[in-house]
Amino acid sequence: MRYVPVMRTSLRRRGPLVVLAAIALSLGLLAIPTTASAAPTQETAARPSQPVHAYADAVNETVWVDTGQPNPGGGTVRVAADIVRPKTDAATKVPVIMDASPYYHCCGRGNESQKKNYDQQGRPVGFPLFYDNYFVPRGYAVVLVDLSGSARSTGCSDVGGKFEVESAKKVIEWLNGKASGYSAPSGGTEMKADWSTGATGMIGKSWDGTIANGVASTGVEGLKTIVPIAAISSWYDYYRSAGVPTREDPPSGLASHVDNDAANRNCQQVYQEMDSGAPSNGDVTPVWTARNYVETAANVKASVFVVHGINDLNVKSGQFGQYWSALPAGTQRKIWLSQTGHVDPFDFRRKEWVDTLHRWFDKHLLGKSVDTGPGATIERTPDQWVDEPEWAANTVTPTKLHGTPGSQAGLGTLGTAAPAPGAAATVKDNQQQDHEAWAASPDRPAANRALFTTGALTEDVRVSGTTSITVTVTPNIKAARLTAVLVDYGPATTRDYTGDKEGIKDLSTRSSWGEDREGDSASYGDTAADTTQVDRDVISRGWADLGHYKSLSQREDLQPGKAYTMTFNLATTDRVIPKGHQLALIIGGTDAGWISGVPGSPELKFDLARSTVSLPLIGKLDGATAAPLVSTRGLPTPTSPRDLRAVERFR
Repeated sequence: MRYVPVMRTSLRRRGPLVVLAAIALSLGLLAIPTTASAAPTQETAARPSQPVHAYADAVNETVWVDTGQPNPGGGTVRVAADIVRPKTDAATKVPVIMDASPYYHCCGRGNESQKKNYDQQGRPVGFPLFYDNYFVPRGYAVVLVDLSGSARSTGCSDVGGKFEVESAKKVIEWLNGKASGYSAPSGGTEMKADWSTGATGMIGKSWDGTIANGVASTGVEGLKTIVPIAAISSWYDYYRSAGVPTREDPPSGLASHVDNDAANRNCQQVYQEMDSGAPSNGDVTPVWTARNYVETAANVKASVFVVHGINDLNVKSGQFGQYWSALPAGTQRKIWLSQTGHVDPFDFRRKEWVDTLHRWFDKHLLGKSVDTGPGATIERTPDQWVDEPEWAANTVTPTKLHGTPGSQAGLGTLGTAAPAPGAAATVKDNQQQDHEAWAASPDRPAANRALFTTGALTEDVRVSGTTSITVTVTPNIKAARLTAVLVDYGPATTRDYTGDKEGIKDLSTRSSWGEDREGDSASYGDTAADTTQVDRDVISRGWADLGHYKSLSQREDLQPGKAYTMTFNLATTDRVIPKGHQLALIIGGTDAGWISGVPGSPELKFDLARSTVSLPLIGKLDGATAAPLVSTRGLPTPTSPRDLRAVERFR
């Protein structure tokens, strides 16, 4: 995954796209999965909602909802909520699909970077994504909220903090008659959501889905479901990993990028407070605690439909894993896991996604008794999906594995048997190599990493959930960084998740998903899987700062020659390692490009007898046969993986 600034041209949906769609249809290039102007049909509880409202007649309006938060520019913050809803009689109320985002002005949404657009009177005309075109005819309102400080809202972006969470929370309360909304960002007449049932579902990718997680964790009444896609659950774990900075830019970098001009003028104090509360030493501070939705997930009352790419190297998969585990036991939940990177399901499994999302919203917002499908759907190989009643990670019992030294220094075996007391592996930190380089030559000893392999598996095994590793390490200087990765060695076809589109590619055809109207087309460019052949694949990664062995709240200098024990997590995954492949654990120090090193070049002695890997394993490693590993071909090393200043990649 190349984290470099890639500014894509924003594609605003205009009337000519309708003409293009018509031409494509006449040439047989355009698949139309939904009827553009279906006649009203009889609704039943067990049947998915049908398009009974003409989208051309839909009502468009904007309300500025008062969040009650102080606005640095004066008064209180009002956030703009752009609404498109079916035209109904006064007695008919409709539920709401909401996407609250900071991106509607700066960067756009979706694969085509679509932005909102307005008529000369400032009324919303074009809505990004397909939600409005598809769902409004089926009896839903779609509400796109500009988060505090962004686009037409007042206030400041605070990167997942109270300003932003309140942005969406107050709109939900306004939809339920518990907050005030107005016709203008200041002054104006009061507006009521007398057309709303109050039932709201939040959806969104990346920052948008992150806010859905945050709002759900407040327990706000009226929020019935959330669909977080590639979303953050803890901002600390986006910027840090167990005490190690994984991003060097401060939170204000994201905030200033998405904020409007007024916010950038007035919000310097907010930015400064965020940055000063995010020290580069990796400590957890109140700034991070206030942006940790995992700690408040017990408050969630909504159902949760999680979507994430297990190869997302931006919003890493541990984000969904920890939130999923923290949800209350009775939460109605569903999960889709793809092999992509930071990609929306509309672009990796479009038809099935639209149908599944339709049924999910029908059940949780309309109260229909429709079948929403299995509890877990997982992509095993490109475009090959498997279903299961619930995600296996819910019930898997972790297996403890140990690394045992072999005949060559730094190469050994990985299995359930513990090594003899005193068994050790010594690693010399090299800040010029990354874990992909470590993995490329599994048959050769290397001073800067230790590699342990299962041997050739005699049956398929599955890793499903979050791996943790406990290491006992003796450093020779006062600071040290640690890295651990799991690698699947063996030939495979996989999505090219390090490519520009992170596992998908654009096609020349387009298809329509809902109804068009002037200024708002339902036509979208088609996509397909972008695949590549590999001989190895890194399936999970984790990093830690040994100085945080005792607590993430306060780093300590280490005493050279003293042994320290620390436990940290690797990214959540769900992978099947096929029969004949080998599963390996690699441990080392600095992972160049992914985490920064410390002054000096520490030498780390790992006490293998006091180090274990807790692997969420389904299947047995017993019986694996010794087999040589040779130099292998993996996915390209991402260029500057830590260069996350490119907000385009965060979208």
